[in-house]
Amino acid sequence: MNALAADAASVPATLRPMREDDLDAVLAVEQRAYPFPWTRGIFRDCLHAGYPAWVLQRDGELIGYAVLSIAADEAHVLNVCVAPEVQGEGHGRRLLRALLQLARAHGAQRVFLEVRPSNAVAIALYHAEGFNEIGRRPRYYPAIGGREDAIVMALELLDQEA
Repeated sequence: MNALAADAASVPATLRPMREDDLDAVLAVEQRAYPFPWTRGIFRDCLHAGYPAWVLQRDGELIGYAVLSIAADEAHVLNVCVAPEVQGEGHGRRLLRALLQLARAHGAQRVFLEVRPSNAVAIALYHAEGFNEIGRRPRYYPAIGGREDAIVMALELLDQEA
């Protein structure tokens, strides 16, 4: 890590609600992180639907974001993304924990998510945070040369403290 990167890493990152004027920066990260990124319309629709969406900023730069949907007593993690150049610094865990706190605050009893089987880093994070695999969705994700299944994971919030 060079001195400039070390200095940037020492600056604390701050969480705040996502706004529509964040979408250019969100899309820039999304497009660097994923071969099949969400569109501006998907993010805009999530904001207009009132889904909790948060951005993580460090030194004025957007470095990650997360989107959750909540209905009745269930929540669904729709997207957690960290800019590739700052992955491995704990930002994904921080974003996921923020979503889980929001889910608890809204009375959710369980949280679901889908993850690509090829995304071993994300799977390890979700397991470490208490998620368990509960099923698969065949051919859920677009992939180079076809489709990729999704692992469906869930976390029960009933017995956990906020």
